[in-house]
Amino acid sequence: MTAFLSRLLGRLPIGWLQLTHNPARLSAAVAGVAFANILVFVQLGIMGALGESIRMSYQTIDADIIISASDANTFFEGSNVPRQWLYRSLSVPGVEEAMPIYLGAIAWTQPDGSEIIFQAFGVDPNRPQFIGEGIADPSGLVQADTVLVDRSARGLDPEKLAMVTADEPIMIEAMNRQLSVIGTVSFGGGFSSDGYAVVSDQTFLRMFPGRSAGAADHILLKLANDSDPDQVIAALKKILPSDGLRIRTLETAMDEDVDYQTTERPTGLIFGFGTVIGIMVGIVIVYQVLSTDVAAHLREYATFKAMGYSQRFLLGVIFEEAVILAVFGFIPGLIASTLLYKFLKIATSLPVNMTFSLALMVFFGTLISCALSGAIATRKLNSADPADLF
Repeated sequence: MTAFLSRLLGRLPIGWLQLTHNPARLSAAVAGVAFANILVFVQLGIMGALGESIRMSYQTIDADIIISASDANTFFEGSNVPRQWLYRSLSVPGVEEAMPIYLGAIAWTQPDGSEIIFQAFGVDPNRPQFIGEGIADPSGLVQADTVLVDRSARGLDPEKLAMVTADEPIMIEAMNRQLSVIGTVSFGGGFSSDGYAVVSDQTFLRMFPGRSAGAADHILLKLANDSDPDQVIAALKKILPSDGLRIRTLETAMDEDVDYQTTERPTGLIFGFGTVIGIMVGIVIVYQVLSTDVAAHLREYATFKAMGYSQRFLLGVIFEEAVILAVFGFIPGLIASTLLYKFLKIATSLPVNMTFSLALMVFFGTLISCALSGAIATRKLNSADPADLF
């Protein structure tokens, strides 16, 4: 390692030799940086899972424009939208088709008395063009009291549900009704439910007798191939009440949902604050190590200054130590975090995934944090007079 660093730096790797001179202190520093990396990875992983679970809910549908209530900050929140706006929307040039969608939470009561919470989507099974790719065949939902359940939901046996077909359904009890599971989808759990379920709009209204067919949660629009979504939205805003509706492309609605839940909701703010705390922990740990190292070798640094070495050279030695700590601490932190991600994904069904971009971002963040710690730790060298150190 010493020879490699010598060739890389073009000089003797003084920082490496100083760190390895005290293996116990080096091990403690690497463990501290790794711990800080794990904190940051876990917080960012859960933040990423939050955003991915939000996007996943939009993947159940396929539309160009979505009309929602003005207070619909998320997909599953907000007031109802009168169905009459669906028919008025069809009069706008460029709008080819429209479909209402109904949303609600249902509880599947299992034989042992436990409940699994699903976010239910009530859709028209005769309009497969509005159904997302993750729902393979919704045609069987035309039968009353049939449902497609999420085989990736928390608390379910995916192998058992994988065998379910329309000819061999299983019966479940939900919302005080007997429902036939005729197939499955695979999305996974979110932060507000264990998974997703898809039913027809008629079955949905039977499960929720207090809901009306004339009051949908959203209205979905399909446009002609040559239509400009922005122009259609502008035309829709002229004929629909702009103060009571939000008219957006589906992509825009999804992005705004993610932004709202990650920057304004307590869950997103907590995870973001946790990431900041992890970074601060790493900076403090590395600063303590480097500051102690500078104090312990202050006479040696004074000798270098007396010999004519510049302040820039001494800073290079400290930054060398900071980079070494960053690299050596990042590797075990990455390995441990990857294992934690796998455990969290199995235990919670949340889409917690280690990606190359995430690992690269944390790595560069670790380098910057350690370099900042090194810069702070070298303050003693700035004003040190070699004559005063002997």
